Amino acid sequence: MDLVDGLEIMGGAPLHGEIGIQGSKNAVLPILAACLLGEGVCVIENCPQIKDVADTLEILRRLGCRISCEERTVSIDASGSNEFEISGDEAARIRSSILFLGALLGRRRKAVLPLPGGCAIGARPIDQHIAALRQLGARFYMEEKIAADAGELKGGPVRLALPSVGATENAILASVLADGETVIAGAAQEPEIDELCAFLLRRGADISRTEEGGIRIRGGRKLGAVRYRMKADRIVAGTYLLAAAATRGEIFLQDIPCRQLDALVAVLRGMGAVVSCENGGIRLTADRPLRAVSYLETAPYPGFPTDLQSPLMAALCRARGESRICETIFESRFRTVPELRKMGARIRTDGSCAVVKGIPGLAPAKLCAPDLRGGAALVIAALQANGRSVIRNTGYIARGYEDICRDLRGLGAEIRWLG
Repeated sequence: MDLVDGLEIMGGAPLHGEIGIQGSKNAVLPILAACLLGEGVCVIENCPQIKDVADTLEILRRLGCRISCEERTVSIDASGSNEFEISGDEAARIRSSILFLGALLGRRRKAVLPLPGGCAIGARPIDQHIAALRQLGARFYMEEKIAADAGELKGGPVRLALPSVGATENAILASVLADGETVIAGAAQEPEIDELCAFLLRRGADISRTEEGGIRIRGGRKLGAVRYRMKADRIVAGTYLLAAAATRGEIFLQDIPCRQLDALVAVLRGMGAVVSCENGGIRLTADRPLRAVSYLETAPYPGFPTDLQSPLMAALCRARGESRICETIFESRFRTVPELRKMGARIRTDGSCAVVKGIPGLAPAKLCAPDLRGGAALVIAALQANGRSVIRNTGYIARGYEDICRDLRGLGAEIRWLG
């Protein structure tokens, strides 16, 4: 999709229809980094066509990988990659560039890369990544860049102070080619971690979950070629479910792993929506005004995902009653609030919590996306407003949604790209 200047939305109509969901952004990015490990061609099917993927593929090209793309199928041959340093705007733009730290240490035993970029939703320090890799023998030299070497990279016990998704992924990527056995205690439980493990298993790695929820890796095995199909993106699916609930519509999302959305489904049912898992997908019907959520806080999986907090807030703007949402993961997730207030939303923040007082209707407005999920939240808000809204700074949205305009038009929304 080409870069565009904004989105125009004529809101006020419920969403209806059936669509499929793109491959998972949060799963494919570590998997693309894992393509550096081993030999042979990695073919990734159902790879989402989003900006973060394009930037990650450019990083792989600069590292010497040969890449070909045909629609949603990407082929990566890392056999000629001898580089260990990443530079360029791509790495500075996306948070997931930090995953190349573990992958490069695993493949080359050294790595140099810039500090990672991404959305301005909080500090998101990399100390846990560094602590995990140090436990595997990596040594770090950091000034303006991250520099590390691991001539003595060896498997062993790795304990994470918090269940960081990125630190878990980096520890996995470094351990797969390290000598010996690694057991990661305190590992994140997100489905994207299990999808990375499934991809590495298909390549020949010896990797499994422990009974306590940790991850055991018997390193040093040769990794080969693989063809792997990405599962659907649970955050994109959750965004569209919330959009349908907010507009009092009825939709069916195809090929969605229902269990990955248990926390959201429970909240939607509490709000009065009817949600069912059927025929490999999810159906939602919300033909009545939504009810407020008395209290909700974000939490690591299987808790309510922080990536759906802003979209949920937008859906609650017209719910009956008062909702209280507390953000426990990222401290800057409420940057969407001033934009929602432009539409008349009654939201006040109190430290890490936001209180949303439902109102009968939202007014159309000219808006600016503050970050990826905040941009999606503004789309949900605009779909509820009677009239024309315009959202600028939509480059953020393109980082995680393949084509939110196409998808919502498939559900009957009146929405188009401006440019």
